Amino acid sequence: MAEDAGTILEDSNGKMITARCMVCNSADVTMFIELSRQPIHCNQLCSTRMEALNAAFGDVKLGYCSICSHVFNLAFKPELMAYDANYENSLHFSPRFQTYAESIVKRLVEKYRLHDKDIIEIGCGQGEFLKILCKLGHNRGLGFDRSYTPVKKNGESQSQVTFIRDYYTQRYAHCKADFVCCRHVLEHIHNPRDFLRALRSTIGNRTETVVFFEVPNLLFMIRDISIWDIIYEHCAYYSELSLIRLFSECGFNVLSITEEFEGQFLGIEAVPGDDLTSKHVADHERGRDTVVTKQGIGQNIEKFPKMYQSKIDDCRTKLQAAGGRIVVWGAGSKGVTFLNTLQIKDEIEYVVDLNPRKHGMYITGTGQKIITPEMLLEYQPSSVLVMNPIYKPEIRKILDEFGLDTDLI
Repeated sequence: MAEDAGTILEDSNGKMITARCMVCNSADVTMFIELSRQPIHCNQLCSTRMEALNAAFGDVKLGYCSICSHVFNLAFKPELMAYDANYENSLHFSPRFQTYAESIVKRLVEKYRLHDKDIIEIGCGQGEFLKILCKLGHNRGLGFDRSYTPVKKNGESQSQVTFIRDYYTQRYAHCKADFVCCRHVLEHIHNPRDFLRALRSTIGNRTETVVFFEVPNLLFMIRDISIWDIIYEHCAYYSELSLIRLFSECGFNVLSITEEFEGQFLGIEAVPGDDLTSKHVADHERGRDTVVTKQGIGQNIEKFPKMYQSKIDDCRTKLQAAGGRIVVWGAGSKGVTFLNTLQIKDEIEYVVDLNPRKHGMYITGTGQKIITPEMLLEYQPSSVLVMNPIYKPEIRKILDEFGLDTDLI
């Protein structure tokens, strides 16, 4: 690894401090990879190429905690983050992702009998998931998100769902809920213990309230060398062990934790519990074969820097071999990280995305224009580079419908 355990950092005041894990507060933290000049925001809408090229950048220094198997960015500066109406990361325009989201909702509604209930979603984005929850179970929804932009679709009723363009804090403790969900938000939060303890305090004695969180899966990232998932916005990368520990130490009893979306995500379900005892964590860890899991994560962490570089070299080789007109499919975090890491600008002109809010915008840091799939009919690319393999069948179907005999990389 890059450094010995007990990593020393310089804080914002120039003082040297020992890095501590944001989950368990251990100092047994080892920095294992350093990536410079990563976009601060991958999902910020840039309306001009100049704006995209002049985007802010930051460093990523990933540290691994050997105690709870958590990974986090030692160089993260929360004051640089700004989530507003120009932030857009919705995946719900993909039929594949819609199917996945609907399957999760159906399972949760059936499992927890979510019918005629009050539901809160923290970090709801444009509210797609919350709307499905409310529609399927005839529930009442309250969504919190600073980046929410009111857009009413034809025939869509908003009577079941209310949105508040704000962060969810204890000032909203009066908003009661039978079910709280929070998807792909926790990895953005620099002080997750404070956040979850505040949520636990807000729930109070309503011990039947169920919480459901979803985050990217650390094990998938390091095992499958999914290097485009490393972004500045994500200050935290959770393993099953670190996620269980975090919730348990913040006053929740963990009901289940599962891999979702072909292993790319982790979903955790919990209810309010008593004050933490070490037994809560021990019981969950014992049931998940902690020794094997920790060894597996640790071994993958050891190999990750070498495998990271190998993945970069392989991508360069494939791009060179493909030649011709190449477009990237996916203007989300993976596409932005790929283009910036390989420092590709003029070599690739366009990036395709299904999200209409991104059309006509430009990729942060590298300046490619984001286009609709239909524009490929005019451009006639020789190859399409797919940023997430899970969407390959969906993309192939679209290209076939267009009559485009284009290679998928």
